[in-house]
Amino acid sequence: MSTVSSREIAASGPADARASSAVSWSSFVELTKPRLLLLVIATTVLGYLLARPMPIEWGLLLAVGMGTTLLGGGANAVNQWWEASPDSKMERTKGRPLPSGRLAPRSGLLFALTISAIGLAGIALLVNGLTAMLALASWAIYIFAYTPLKRRSTLNTIIGAVSGAIPPVLGWTAATNEFGAGALVLFAILFLWQIPHFLSIAWRHREDYARGGFVMLPVVDPGGRTTFRIALWYCLALIPVTLSAAAVGLSGWLYCLGAMIGGIVLLAGALRLNHERSREAARALFLCTIIYLPALLLLMLIDPTRLPVRLG
Repeated sequence: MSTVSSREIAASGPADARASSAVSWSSFVELTKPRLLLLVIATTVLGYLLARPMPIEWGLLLAVGMGTTLLGGGANAVNQWWEASPDSKMERTKGRPLPSGRLAPRSGLLFALTISAIGLAGIALLVNGLTAMLALASWAIYIFAYTPLKRRSTLNTIIGAVSGAIPPVLGWTAATNEFGAGALVLFAILFLWQIPHFLSIAWRHREDYARGGFVMLPVVDPGGRTTFRIALWYCLALIPVTLSAAAVGLSGWLYCLGAMIGGIVLLAGALRLNHERSREAARALFLCTIIYLPALLLLMLIDPTRLPVRLG
């Protein structure tokens, strides 16, 4: 499956063969976008724990976690296979396994589809049908809607955010086998958070996206007026949505206090970006989003003031 031929490996000796194998497998791992995958895993586990099944079925949690990891990694790998050509034109992506030639396209696609199938089968067999259907929907939206739309419409970010907001719902439905109010709140928080997060990234790399032919909002909005206004509105919307977590019993007043403070800080970052329209302000907002989400979700999980009754 490596791009290095068997004849070259045989001629170079066992040590070089092992090195080539290590490079090949690291390329396959890189194809899954491990850093992005960490968010998928963490939010899936969080959704399960916030549903608060008693006692926790660790085997079930492991099954949904592993299944989501494989399916999410497979979706990321298919995305990289699909975008290998435009990725080769962008500075930030040309070193990826497929555009750099470290992996053959056929090998990358076979790997992607295999781990996707294993992940989906694992969820269907070991978790439940509802979770499997939602997981498949997330995978399909990412591959067949978000990926092609990146070269056609600025709506790609919204569509991608739908797929990216489903993982905590998978954890919730794995624990409860139903779609409750808590799952809807978690979906809404993840959906809203992704917009300022990804717009701040896209603004910093808008020239690179343009070289790759991606129709990101900052590419067609070079002045940034619409881009920053949208980021601002989504940051503002996050405040009431995050506070609604207490209303459905996900957390309590201590979480609400933290959510309010974090929301104001995030909103201040968006206001700064809207005013300055600079790379520095975009980077600051990006860093705010990186700190904000894990802090918010961790506080939601550990808040000792949570209401004893969960509504849905």
